[in-house]
Amino acid sequence: MRTPARLRFRLAATALAATVAAVVALPGAARAAPPAPAPLSALSVPGTVVTPDGVTRLADSSGRALDLRGFNLDKYDESTPDDIRAIAERGFNLIRLDITWARLEPAPGVYDDAAMGRIQQLMSAADRYGLRVLVDFHQDVYGPYFGGGQDGIPAWATRDDGLPFTPIPDDWFSEYFEPSVQAAFRHLYDDADLRAAQTAFYQHVATALRSHPSLLGYDLFNEPSGPALGDPSDPAVLIASSRALEQGRLQEMYKRLISAIRKADQQSWLFVEPTVLVGEGVPTALPGFTDPRAGVSRIGYAPHFYDTAVEDGQDWNPTDGFVDNYVAAITAYPKAHGMPVIVGEWGENTSTPGNAALIVAQMKAMPSFATGWTRWYWGLGTGGYAPLDKAGNPLPGEAPMFVPFASAVAGTPTDSAFDSTSGTYTLSYTPSRKALPVTEIVLPGTVYPDNATVSVSGRAVAVTIPPTGSNTAGRVLVFATGATHGGSITVTVRRR
Repeated sequence: MRTPARLRFRLAATALAATVAAVVALPGAARAAPPAPAPLSALSVPGTVVTPDGVTRLADSSGRALDLRGFNLDKYDESTPDDIRAIAERGFNLIRLDITWARLEPAPGVYDDAAMGRIQQLMSAADRYGLRVLVDFHQDVYGPYFGGGQDGIPAWATRDDGLPFTPIPDDWFSEYFEPSVQAAFRHLYDDADLRAAQTAFYQHVATALRSHPSLLGYDLFNEPSGPALGDPSDPAVLIASSRALEQGRLQEMYKRLISAIRKADQQSWLFVEPTVLVGEGVPTALPGFTDPRAGVSRIGYAPHFYDTAVEDGQDWNPTDGFVDNYVAAITAYPKAHGMPVIVGEWGENTSTPGNAALIVAQMKAMPSFATGWTRWYWGLGTGGYAPLDKAGNPLPGEAPMFVPFASAVAGTPTDSAFDSTSGTYTLSYTPSRKALPVTEIVLPGTVYPDNATVSVSGRAVAVTIPPTGSNTAGRVLVFATGATHGGSITVTVRRR
């Protein structure tokens, strides 16, 4: 049961709301501020709200629409609680924690307690800093049997039928189509003993992690792949193979894993992934899924957002239609099944002009269909996918991620915009009669190094909470003051 820990979060948020209500009633309210809180959005397991655009978004227990943003931690045995703290201090509120079967169950039925302890340590840090965690069951090219480190399915659960495998270092994704890898996936989907072992492993993880208040849920299988129905260099074959997998073996795996986790955890969200062809503008053929939990379904959709040409080393071509094609391919499935979307992976090396422009285009597109995203991946560096330089500052091309955003809106957002030149952010929304009337806006220190000035039009009062201690992000709390709410509220934040 997660009630005690989650109750503490709820009580803390309720107390903060009461503090804000008291503050705004006093003279000089716009200048006063309560002590810096944990994020107001750190409240219980999210439900959903459908916004007027027809998009299902995650919502906290008070009905506020959430915008979840953060990063992948791709190597949990190398990540530390300091990474969690640093992500939270910059105002982000979500991580995708990539775990692998091979590391946690090195021999059949033998679980590595030390490895699970490291995961627990990271989860506890997320509890402490108010981040939500999407636990990702990760794999790349099946597993370590094929030389890809320890990501994926254990060697003891790999059956290649003695077929050949040739590493392709310059095009690792093509290794999925090696005959041995194809055989391994077929056995994982089809062999009863491997299905049972996988089910037991998922139940083991869910039992171990279910008490953490930071646990948002599980991404059930990273970048699913399976047998190709012919020559994989033929696009028509790839599309037919993807559809057959999603309508057959993969949907059966998801049904089994959903049931497995639900036997240990009735609360968390469970996210299904399509094949990577969605990045080529190919809509998923997955069916809807039934959640065996009592009450409302908590099954979401977690596609990735990668341009294949960029992944192959090209600079992004803004005229190639990638973003528009992706958005067109991604929207129908979650709308049809009332599923919230979290983009589990996206990003590129932004050191080139085209790729820097691509991140701007992706950031602009995602709010139209997704309730959140996690960039691949958190880290320091001067190239690759890491967003920070060696001093810990955002690389120039990554700046569009480090911007103000409304992490929890107590109503219906109608417009938001950010001018990076002037540092001006505006949010307009219609307050809800049901939601906790406090809207939360994150102010990154990279944009507002000296805090900010805030103005509000409409029946509301804003309280600015400046960065404190090592926090590099402040917050604005907007409290609707109308007895029945309604009307429109516009918040404008300017660089001081």
